[in-house]
Amino acid sequence: MTALRVGSDGIGRCWWCGDDPLYVKYHDTEWGVPVHGDREMFERLVLEAFQSGLSWITILRRRDGFRAAFANFDPHVIAGFGPADRARLMNDTGIIRNAAKIDATIHNAALVANMIDTEPGALDALVWSHAPAGRQKPIRDRDDVPAVTPESVALAKALKKRGFKFVGPTTAYAHMQAVGVVNDHVDGCAFRN
Repeated sequence: MTALRVGSDGIGRCWWCGDDPLYVKYHDTEWGVPVHGDREMFERLVLEAFQSGLSWITILRRRDGFRAAFANFDPHVIAGFGPADRARLMNDTGIIRNAAKIDATIHNAALVANMIDTEPGALDALVWSHAPAGRQKPIRDRDDVPAVTPESVALAKALKKRGFKFVGPTTAYAHMQAVGVVNDHVDGCAFRN
């Protein structure tokens, strides 16, 4: 099953973005583009955690809602969320209303806020320290893209060791793809660099 799809605009892209304009824009301008910064990493980790068990387009369509609900992903603000905020989030139709994911976000925000205060750049450095040496096999088929790698297992363990919740190896790998730690654009994709 080929992983390259030529869109209605004649451009070859990874199959998963299809022709949905929002998905195509995300694929072309964000996915796999290197991201740095603790707050930026935190935002992507939160979104990937909420994506667990869902389609990424579901999260992408609600990203503005997530930004509004979670104080533009400011970990210091989110770390201070209390029971009233949790109740507000559970009633917010602009996000995915999952109690475990909301609780994990608030918990993880406190960890990230502490990291920013005591070790600025530590979350960014932690994620990037798990970059693989490189891909040996070109991505030609959908089956060539792993859901988990040894590096994502190690990243998930490192995050859990620091106390993070809701960051298993699959979520860690999706995060690594999204922030450019790995380049999983398929062979022939116009955006593979």
